[in-house]
Amino acid sequence: MEALEGLVTINGTDIWKEYGAFLTEEKRGGRENLTAIMTPAKVKSHVGVNIRERDGSRYSAKLDVRDEERDVTLHFAIFAPTVAEWLECYRAFIAMLKQGKDGWLTIRFRQLGLTMRVFYVSSTAYKPLSCLWKEGVQASRFKVTFREPEPSF
Repeated sequence: MEALEGLVTINGTDIWKEYGAFLTEEKRGGRENLTAIMTPAKVKSHVGVNIRERDGSRYSAKLDVRDEERDVTLHFAIFAPTVAEWLECYRAFIAMLKQGKDGWLTIRFRQLGLTMRVFYVSSTAYKPLSCLWKEGVQASRFKVTFREPEPSF
């Protein structure tokens, strides 16, 4: 599992080492995370003047293009060798995402050379990949939506 070390850090913390968390996909070969990260932000609308006596609308000769904030939904999984460790990691990971540092999260994706400054918006219910009622290796996955006020892409 050393291959997961350092791939994603949040506020400087390696999420694999600290929480047993990593990015995952819905299905084998999926690209939902990459798609979410790399989808460009929408641009803010331009203000036009709609004059009744003219066709269409008039816009400035030079349009100042600026991005809107965007939401990014990432798919995470958490893996732990026991039920107790999984519960501790899951609770701590969600708490860290909600609190951040003054509410902010700096997520760095090493392989993309990309850093996003975001805050937590919501999370889906976790989907168990193992049975919490049986002792042993535990795993689950869930989606987390973040808001990026000043888009990195």
